[in-house]
Amino acid sequence: MSLRARLRPFVPAALVPVLRSVRDAIYPPRTRYHFSYDDAGEVSEDISRKYAYSGDMLTCFAGNEFGIVSKWHHYIPLYDRYFAPFRAAPVRFLEIGVGKGGSLQMWRTYFGADAVIYGIDIDPSCLAYDGVAGQVRIGSQDDVAFLNRVVDEMGGVDIVLDDGSHQMKHLPVTLEALFGRLHPGGIYVIEDLHTAYWRDYGGGYRGRRNFFRYVGEVIADMHRWYHRHSLRHPSVSEGCSGIHVHDSMVIFEKGPVFPPVMSRVGRS
Repeated sequence: MSLRARLRPFVPAALVPVLRSVRDAIYPPRTRYHFSYDDAGEVSEDISRKYAYSGDMLTCFAGNEFGIVSKWHHYIPLYDRYFAPFRAAPVRFLEIGVGKGGSLQMWRTYFGADAVIYGIDIDPSCLAYDGVAGQVRIGSQDDVAFLNRVVDEMGGVDIVLDDGSHQMKHLPVTLEALFGRLHPGGIYVIEDLHTAYWRDYGGGYRGRRNFFRYVGEVIADMHRWYHRHSLRHPSVSEGCSGIHVHDSMVIFEKGPVFPPVMSRVGRS
């Protein structure tokens, strides 16, 4: 079934090609590893069966019927790119910011029934979504003890998605509290970082607390082998194997860090 046909019940026809063009511009269909397209642009049935294909991120987003979820269009292919590898086994997924509950349902649809999905929010009304598509716990994202209790209850965590307050004063606290709790190979995603340039969120174009300055400091820490300066954020940089920066989104990868070693092989 074509993308247009799958989305027809949920999305106005005029919006489907817009969503598809945004997805395909960033993440070309033929590069998606978990399914492929035939010459007519349809999902190949044999590949769909082989990988138990149940819908890509765009389908899960546009087809969401429970609660309300709002996402920038360019986030959708990025979710597919970074989250798809975690669909092979039950994932432990923590979202900061529950909002109207729709995103928890979207993640449940995407990751499947066996995923451990938790959401946290400071708004007690979000308890209305507890136990529907995931577990909801009420607390602040800058309360380190609360965050640790949630991760303990989850039995660990593989993905953290910070879609919470977007306040510059909160982002580093939450990251430093949770990054060390990530399972090796896990990822920590912060989105809506356009707020880093907005003063109402504690940011500013050249603001001292602009979160991208923090990202730059972690990058400098990652290159500690080449300078004499001390680490600024060891709780993150000592276990960070890579950083990806996209429009309004940063992904930190959790992995082993080794001193650089170079070898030369071959014959002259």
